[in-house]
Amino acid sequence: MRLIIVGSLKGQLITAAKIAVSQGAAVTHAESVEQALAVLRTKGGDLLMVDVEQPIAKLVAALEAERIRTPLVACGTSTDARAAVAAIQAGAREYVPLPPDPELIAAVLAAVAGDKASLIWRDPAMERVVQLANQIARSDAPVLVTGESGTGKEMIAQHLHQKSLRKDKPFVAVNCAAIPDNLLESELFGHEKGAFTGAIARRIGKFEEANGGTLLLDEISEMDVRLQAKLLRALQERTIDRVGGTQPVKVDLRIIATSNRNLGDAVREGSFREDLFYRLNVVHLRLPALRERPGDILALADHFARKYAELNGMPLRPIAAEARKLLLGNSWRGNVRELENTVHRAVLLAQGVEIGTEAMLTPEGETLGPASGRDVASRAAQTAEAVTRGLVGRTVADVERDLILDTLDHCLGNRTHAAKILGISIRTLRNKLSEYVSAGVPVAEPGQARTTSL
Repeated sequence: MRLIIVGSLKGQLITAAKIAVSQGAAVTHAESVEQALAVLRTKGGDLLMVDVEQPIAKLVAALEAERIRTPLVACGTSTDARAAVAAIQAGAREYVPLPPDPELIAAVLAAVAGDKASLIWRDPAMERVVQLANQIARSDAPVLVTGESGTGKEMIAQHLHQKSLRKDKPFVAVNCAAIPDNLLESELFGHEKGAFTGAIARRIGKFEEANGGTLLLDEISEMDVRLQAKLLRALQERTIDRVGGTQPVKVDLRIIATSNRNLGDAVREGSFREDLFYRLNVVHLRLPALRERPGDILALADHFARKYAELNGMPLRPIAAEARKLLLGNSWRGNVRELENTVHRAVLLAQGVEIGTEAMLTPEGETLGPASGRDVASRAAQTAEAVTRGLVGRTVADVERDLILDTLDHCLGNRTHAAKILGISIRTLRNKLSEYVSAGVPVAEPGQARTTSL
């Protein structure tokens, strides 16, 4: 855990730093926002703890502008509640009052480190995966983790790191599908000052930030083929070149890559380099879908019920027997992520001493569980008829555009999820959206749906 404490809180700052060090954190002190940014650009960090008197909004804006995703908590000695509210509104995740409470500091560090995100499994199908992960964890061999969306690929990657000889070094994750192609190279390898418009200072990339530890390349199948060549060189030679740089930089890290697509198929299609595939696929861990590991459903549900009761300050309610039957009978197309969201929602909605079936709802507010075959078939037929009537007289381009934009609205602007539903690559989706924006068509922003209709 790399903690950066920003500001001057006199003796309270020293006390907070000592508590963090006692919890295993490596602490760096920055007097100002500018110093903190310099540390992040050159060394990286896992958590910022910022004096509430510092310009937190300015720091948050700078982090967003430079795509630095380090979480930030504010701290201060002020008893004025408005200071805490202002810090949260400015972008801080939490407010920690000072003098520091050792247990609170430990809890914040643990939450950021992901100590509560341990693997939960009971099913033999998952047991085999975990056994193989434990067997190869102490090696430096690259690992390819595949599985459907929501199966916990990043979780198994974190497990590998914690079981490895690099566990005391950084674990750094980058989502290759969430970053535009023209920015991903800089995100991975860093850049020199002036390398491109907006490069206001030298910044290290994820490779250097993870030096000595583990780098997770999430959804690597979405990486541009040109950048794949540079990644292959970095893996083979253990050196990288910053964008705009002239000197190669040595790196020592372990690579874990994930994909929810079949990379063998991507190689045959020409969208993924065969030599890179073999370089990454030294060890392959395939995570089973939740429907393939039914023995884990109730164990995970109980874990999430405890977790979200604690986080929301609510009483811990057991899951009722009938509700447990609903959980076991669901197909869980969204896998563990869908199960977690369902239980989280149930914790908030439950009344009485147990979490009953009335609280087990879909995002649309319907009771969880499969509908009768006749109802499903009837609705499908009615929908198909209505859609067919609506297509008459329209061009293929118009229908495609509406399908893409409606799906994006359904996903609240999440490009990755929309691409998966549509069955196209994230790159194809981005290209289509760029065409629509250029034509003046409203496109949903991340976290939102369109507010204007076509």
